[in-house]
Amino acid sequence: MLSAFDIFKIGIGPSSSHTVGPMRAALLFARALEAQAQLPRVARLQVELFGSLGATGRGHATDQGVLLGLLGEAPDTVDPGRAMARIAAVRRDRRLALLGTHAIGFDPQRDIAFLGERSLPEHPNAMRLAAFDAAGALLREAHYFSVGGGFVVEGGAEAPAAGPHEVAPPFAFGTGDELMALARAQDCSIARLVMANECAWRPEAEVRATLLRIWQVMQDCVHRGLGLDNAEAGQPLPGPLHLRRRAPALYRRLTQAGAASDPLAVMDWVNAFAMAVNEENAAGGRVVTAPTNGAAGIVPAVLHYYVRFVPGATEDGVIDFLLTAAAIGMLYKTNASISGAEVGCQGEVGVACSMAAGALAAAQGGTPQQVENAAEIGMEHNLGLTCDPVGGLVQIPCVERNAMGAVKAINAARMALQGDGTHSVSLDAVIRTMKQTGEDMKSTYKETSLGGLAVNVVEC
Repeated sequence: MLSAFDIFKIGIGPSSSHTVGPMRAALLFARALEAQAQLPRVARLQVELFGSLGATGRGHATDQGVLLGLLGEAPDTVDPGRAMARIAAVRRDRRLALLGTHAIGFDPQRDIAFLGERSLPEHPNAMRLAAFDAAGALLREAHYFSVGGGFVVEGGAEAPAAGPHEVAPPFAFGTGDELMALARAQDCSIARLVMANECAWRPEAEVRATLLRIWQVMQDCVHRGLGLDNAEAGQPLPGPLHLRRRAPALYRRLTQAGAASDPLAVMDWVNAFAMAVNEENAAGGRVVTAPTNGAAGIVPAVLHYYVRFVPGATEDGVIDFLLTAAAIGMLYKTNASISGAEVGCQGEVGVACSMAAGALAAAQGGTPQQVENAAEIGMEHNLGLTCDPVGGLVQIPCVERNAMGAVKAINAARMALQGDGTHSVSLDAVIRTMKQTGEDMKSTYKETSLGGLAVNVVEC
């Protein structure tokens, strides 16, 4: 049984699967060396990135994530402002201090191999780390799979390296039907069920405080992305596209006199919130995986919409929103995938849209049936969405795609709330369909930058 805090993780951009996951894997590898008392014997490291990690790893800063993890940094605590300076020092000096203590010679150009043409059968996001002593003898070797949303599986393990939950929750569910049955039996909301589960693992006050911290990080990300207290927002996004940020200019226009007279200004605000997050993500800033970095703008944008534009919005509504979104995300993670490299962008933007739609319906007082309907609508109209980033960067079409996903989520919630919750397609059915669609999708459309916009847009 996953936790809400397995779905919502604090990390840095530009990618949960290609940056956050490899950072966690490298940190796990270094800590394993330390635990086995082998760290002082390490003289050389070798890192191999396979499949999508190798194909788009440069644009997704996979090598940077690996370096930070080896240095001892964790995604939720690393300082984005210092990260690039630490990486630059490794590249300049060709020296790396494992866990910040044991220095070895390390040349990223020599010791990190991008092997995009090779894939491992377990998952397209695969990496191998190996440590050798001064005589060249192998000390430790491990394979890791970054399976989306920052989740990492070590080769031979049975489950993602998420937090262990030794106590069984009172309302465990594995499918949407089970979740709906529990809500009917307990005559309560989805959010209350998830809160009860979370309280099996930690006190309610801690659950609420951590959820509000998640919300604060989302707000801080939007704040910086809009160009407030952030001088870097005036600079183009990193990479060869030299893409200019659009959220700050949109924010300035919306705050000018007369903007409120536009009947569609609310949509512009939602666009600004979503693009602010994903432009920050593309720049390597701090974000919340929701459920991934590539789709990190949708849930915060819709939650900002709720707080700013829905009459009667409350802090309890924010809590219910996040708990409901987490429950929906758990269903996709458990029964399908949230990895663009595995099922395309329907598994990222589509899942985030579904999460946000159901959550908004819940925060506005929707019944569990209306919440399920909203979540189903949110995914149904993202089925088949491809992941084809230009230049391997989470910029085109990713930034705009988050804005579109946020607006679609709001509309899905509104459509569901206009009905009584009766609907023909269940959430389980649309999750199965998403998984089947992803399996049928060509690999060129699954975060390899070998098809779609990635080959039809000239990089300049």
